[in-house]
Amino acid sequence: MSLGKSVRLFLAEGTPGGLLTAEIMNWTGHVTAAPRSDLAALLKRSEVSRTGVYLLLGDDPDGLSGQMAYIGEGDDVRKRLYDHGRPEPQGGKDFWDRAIVLTSKDANLTKAHVRYLESRLIELAAQAQRARLTNGTNPPRITLPEADVSDMEYFLDQVKIILPVLGVNLFRSLATPLSPAVPETGPRTETTVFEMTLKRHGLTATAREVDGEFTVLEGSRARREWSGDETQSYARLRAKLEQDGTLAPSPDDASMYFTRNYVFNSPSAAAAIVAGRAANGRTEWLVQGHRATYGQWETQGIDEAMTSE
Repeated sequence: MSLGKSVRLFLAEGTPGGLLTAEIMNWTGHVTAAPRSDLAALLKRSEVSRTGVYLLLGDDPDGLSGQMAYIGEGDDVRKRLYDHGRPEPQGGKDFWDRAIVLTSKDANLTKAHVRYLESRLIELAAQAQRARLTNGTNPPRITLPEADVSDMEYFLDQVKIILPVLGVNLFRSLATPLSPAVPETGPRTETTVFEMTLKRHGLTATAREVDGEFTVLEGSRARREWSGDETQSYARLRAKLEQDGTLAPSPDDASMYFTRNYVFNSPSAAAAIVAGRAANGRTEWLVQGHRATYGQWETQGIDEAMTSE
């Protein structure tokens, strides 16, 4: 059983959509987040004047992920945010509607530290492929003492925990460990592989659910054409996946295959893309090597939980 984390959120304006701060117990890092409409209030925060890194997030209607992002750093983050808040003709950035600022409560982050963090965050975002980065280049990692590298990597580990709590999934990736180093005690684990087979078409797809996200794995096969209702949202998603290159024709042109891991909103969305029509993911996906459905796997242990004291 993995150890829990205590995350403290403070809604500075008393509303869930306004300016907020976030911290993890026993972590020196500090997160401040605000919508662009609260930029003036954000710039007044003392922590934003520190050395740190920041994220600018916005919608990307033309991209598969639906999100655009910019990652930057500064000795005084407030000045950088002020510049980015200007209209684009004046050197600002128009795409973003939310800012996330990462600083340290003990003010021990140096310019070298945040340059390292900026480079690593751009690397992680590129690996995760959750958003289209607007950064022109990825600055190379600067050389830090070994102890500082260890500290910054720990800082990044905490960032990857706290940001999804704020709904920011920019750095979530299957490239990170699937679960802590705990021995498997049964079939319900994050390393469980699900399989969906279309016997008529001779196709198989595999998937995992990691940290609540259902991910179809690279190399999985799908039907060559969409055969369901063209007005369904899944049909539009399928078209975007093909346009983006996530789904590509197989060498024999008889099917499609996933060129990379792809996170779906639900098992049913994943099943629909594989089947080329609407499908119930809770029954279509089976635990690999067993006949148990995803739905049965998902509800495993519920009866015992209700009878336990």
